[in-house]
Amino acid sequence: MYEKILVIKPSSYGDVIHALPFLQALRNKYPEAEIHWVIAASLKNTLHNHPMIDRLWIIEKDKWKNPWKIIDSIRELSSLRTELRRERYSLVVDLQGLLRSGLIAQMSGCKNIIGFKEAREGSRFFYTQLIEGERDVHAVDRYLKVAEFLGCDVSTVSFPLNLSAEPPKVIDELPWERLSREGFVVMVPGARWETKRWPPSYFGCLAALLPISTVIIGSKDDIEAADEVVRFSGGKALSFAGRTGLADAEWIISKAKFMVSNDTGPMHVAAALGLWVYAIFGPTEPLRTAPYGKNNTIIRHTLGCMPCLKKKCYRIECMRDLSFHTVYEIIRERESFRTYSVVKK
Repeated sequence: MYEKILVIKPSSYGDVIHALPFLQALRNKYPEAEIHWVIAASLKNTLHNHPMIDRLWIIEKDKWKNPWKIIDSIRELSSLRTELRRERYSLVVDLQGLLRSGLIAQMSGCKNIIGFKEAREGSRFFYTQLIEGERDVHAVDRYLKVAEFLGCDVSTVSFPLNLSAEPPKVIDELPWERLSREGFVVMVPGARWETKRWPPSYFGCLAALLPISTVIIGSKDDIEAADEVVRFSGGKALSFAGRTGLADAEWIISKAKFMVSNDTGPMHVAAALGLWVYAIFGPTEPLRTAPYGKNNTIIRHTLGCMPCLKKKCYRIECMRDLSFHTVYEIIRERESFRTYSVVKK
């Protein structure tokens, strides 16, 4: 019986969502255990006040890479080590599998540390027990292998999202009554990698063809792309890029009819909510990072170089050669727009 458990999964957004079924399985198996979670500061709102987590350890991981912040980082790590050791964890699980997460696991002082055999950057040498996670499986199933090793029931997969019951304030800026009545699409034109971004103009042209309105979500880094989507949409898209936090965006996603997205974090939120996702893939491998479950359509322009997993490419043909007409026809065929008022051209 584990009385106090530390889960290390600081990032990224999609990966944290993928780890939620592991959390559910763990909580079901050990209902009385105290569960703590290490999360990156930029993602803390995803798990803030989560009913299954007793404490969040928030780390400024991005600052650790900055050589100008080395003194502050050393101080933070020293303080973190002291505080973690006070907790006297009976189990530490590193789902991240990088040097940084392995160090955090080791700093805890726990004698029972579980991690993946395939973990990178030497982190596997900090673990006391290694799990064969495999690489060519979906991230959700990979994390559930750890839960299964711990004796958890993994026959049912559920995502315990911590959605707010109250609508975000930004909703006041939307014609919400009309959107709720007619329905709307959520589009996500951003992505961390340049190679994972379908051209914003294509998103906009697609929005112009759809018979219902589009709401665009994204971070501050996506504002320029979102504005381009709006320009090409003919007034049918509304942008809230950079104006919603993670919790706000999740609430908006939960009310949409479906989502059209690049391979990025919000796509996994939609899948976890059971929303149908039209996921546009280029350099990445859907086998590992596609929306989990059956409520999705993977759209790709297949080339011999895929999946290349490159963050930089001077051609990006896999994205640029996938036309918005092709994506529209795929969506139209499945949706049939039966519940929408549609004017066919």
